[in-house]
Amino acid sequence: MNTRLLRLLSAPLLALSLVLSVMGTAAQADTDAQLAQQWQYAWNTYKFYQVADPLPDGRARKSQSISIVINAPRTRVFKAYSNFENHIGANPFLERVVTHSDKTKHGVRTKNLTAIEVIPVEPDPITLNTHAQQRINLDNYCYEVDSWSTGNIVTHQKIVFENLGGSRTRVTEHLTFETTQDLIDFTLSQGVLAHQGIQQGLKQRIESGAL
Repeated sequence: MNTRLLRLLSAPLLALSLVLSVMGTAAQADTDAQLAQQWQYAWNTYKFYQVADPLPDGRARKSQSISIVINAPRTRVFKAYSNFENHIGANPFLERVVTHSDKTKHGVRTKNLTAIEVIPVEPDPITLNTHAQQRINLDNYCYEVDSWSTGNIVTHQKIVFENLGGSRTRVTEHLTFETTQDLIDFTLSQGVLAHQGIQQGLKQRIESGAL
């Protein structure tokens, strides 16, 4: 990965991760079984909050969409982009993805997973676990992700893949962040920058043939 791209990726991710780290206890090298238990607890908490409308006092939600054009056929881009294992390397802090379940029903593949990021700060690195459910619509070339991370930040994503012809694909990410009112603007701006950096990393790797 070139130096310019690494700087683009690292700055917003590090800023957002540092905010997350001071709002809760950083995870310690958990086993896959422990991560599965944490995932279930996070999912139950997530579902509880989703039935609340309006949001509980002190919480806010904001959205933004971002797009990128990748010079590769849609089928190839969709397959590579929707596989979170391929985000390792595009996200400079992502070290591992643990899949707890992977099932397909009626053309929708549902994966329950935990993404493990290690933030290189002094004196000791911080490990952050983001618990997520990904639903991949295999026929319509799109997928959705709901995730929960330290600091009680909830992220909703819908990623759509559009065939532009001539082996070109437009990827549009519809992003919604939900957190406390005092952090929502920062979370949105830094989250969008982080996703833009990851988009650039995936574009580079897909177009180069690495993915």
